Amino acid sequence: MTAMLEAQGLRKVYRGGDGNPIEVLAGVDLTVDRGEFVAIVGASGSGKSTLLHLLGALDTPSGGIVRLAGQSYDDHSPEALAAVRNRKLGFVFQFHHLLREFTALENVMMPLLIAGEDDGRARSRAEELLAAVGLAGRMSHRPSQLSGGEQQRAAVARALVADPLVVLADEPSGNLDYTNSERLHQLFAQLSRQFETALVVVTHNRSLAGRADRVLSLDGGRLVPLSSVESMP
Repeated sequence: MTAMLEAQGLRKVYRGGDGNPIEVLAGVDLTVDRGEFVAIVGASGSGKSTLLHLLGALDTPSGGIVRLAGQSYDDHSPEALAAVRNRKLGFVFQFHHLLREFTALENVMMPLLIAGEDDGRARSRAEELLAAVGLAGRMSHRPSQLSGGEQQRAAVARALVADPLVVLADEPSGNLDYTNSERLHQLFAQLSRQFETALVVVTHNRSLAGRADRVLSLDGGRLVPLSSVESMP
């Protein structure tokens, strides 16, 4: 297997209201291979979203290193790191963050257009991904015309459109009902294998975690392997 994402000794320290340091991450080590689906679970406030933001270069660690395909984020200028986020990383959040004035197709095309891709290539790739997530007949609809589950599936297509090395998802089904959650969970497992994309998902949902290749619990600022979702906090 090829390591797509690596974290070594990752730390994050904040200053509390009294000025004292609060260590949220205390030396996280993580390796995620190509096509591997890793679920990260843990109690509320344990630092799961903080970890995901560091892995996605959305925040800077207090210590440690994150590498994408062997290259440290520290080796990039801010401009180069922004390009990495746009072209090599995909993000899915609890709320889809689709642009309401654009159609599903235009929303999915957007990352490629921002990166300077030809309109025809961007359109073709977006159509391919929307079909893959079951929205072939809904491409011309705006977010307000889509159900919550459809909006989140469009967000998944958008995350995959640039063929990223890694997709990072933060409670992606947290705003959906049971039926739409289950469909999204199945979709994540299917697409990570189909596109050989490394997938890291932060979740409280046992059904979603149960579809992962590995489940890790963030406890005391470090990741601990879990043998089954039954031992999830």
